[in-house]
Amino acid sequence: MKIKTILLSGLLIGSLDILAAFIDFYITTGNGPAGVLRYIASGAFGNEAFSGGSFMILWGLFFHYLIAYSFSILFFWLYRHVRWLSTYPITTVILYGIFMWIITVLIIVPISNTPPVPLTFLRAIKAILILIFMISLPLVIVARKRTNDWSP
Repeated sequence: MKIKTILLSGLLIGSLDILAAFIDFYITTGNGPAGVLRYIASGAFGNEAFSGGSFMILWGLFFHYLIAYSFSILFFWLYRHVRWLSTYPITTVILYGIFMWIITVLIIVPISNTPPVPLTFLRAIKAILILIFMISLPLVIVARKRTNDWSP
């Protein structure tokens, strides 16, 4: 896979995912996107992120895209090495969305300093659906269209 494809894919999925988070946060709380980015930054900076200024918002954006790019790189690596991922695209979309949610909930959030958020069934389903439609689906579409970019 060409580096350009991975870079553009990471930018795409990172942007789609953060946009979905901003919209969800606004609908839920009536507040703007700064709260989302401060929450993400709190993973590294703890409660200090919530009282920090624009610097914390930028850190939140950086960490968000770092995670998005990590999931993008992992996906393309798996897509290249696990043949059935390209054979069953719908299954791949769903399973990778669930996989990302599990990694986020069981590994990323617990090792971070983010304040705990109660896990409910509806919140989990909403988060998984966002990951499926904003990250997994675009990654599978790009991978299927860019199969020619893969080196042998």
